[in-house]
Amino acid sequence: MARLSLSTPRDVRLLDRGMSIGEALAAFNASYPDAGGTASFVGKVRSDNDVKALELTHYEPLTLPGMEELAQAASEKFALAGVLAWHRVGVMTPGQPIVLVAAAAAHRREAFDAVDFLMDHLKSASWFWKRERRGDGWHWIEPRDQDRRDLARWK
Repeated sequence: MARLSLSTPRDVRLLDRGMSIGEALAAFNASYPDAGGTASFVGKVRSDNDVKALELTHYEPLTLPGMEELAQAASEKFALAGVLAWHRVGVMTPGQPIVLVAAAAAHRREAFDAVDFLMDHLKSASWFWKRERRGDGWHWIEPRDQDRRDLARWK
């Protein structure tokens, strides 16, 4: 039984310290016992390119309201029973989770598509600024061309 309590039908959080992926997904699954399918995605800090740390900063007045609007849009677009969107801010090291999104729906395709939609928006059209610390110092990270193409398919 999940110990974590979630806000339903949308649980949106900004976290300044670690998250328990297993506990969150167990609570999410328990919250939607009648859903035909749930899908989830965990984004983690990569260690390639000599990355020692990742720092995420954000514009506080817009970040959480923007994430809540995004979760609402996903709920409506894909007829979701529930959605979870958690995002870290602050400094993280390789292997640590940055983001967790999950969707519960009557059918698997809606859940998969909703997770994809959420991540494409969080990756390229959100209120976060990223920089990586490598052996030679800090470097700002911009969305890649592929990230922009991924986002454009939802318009």
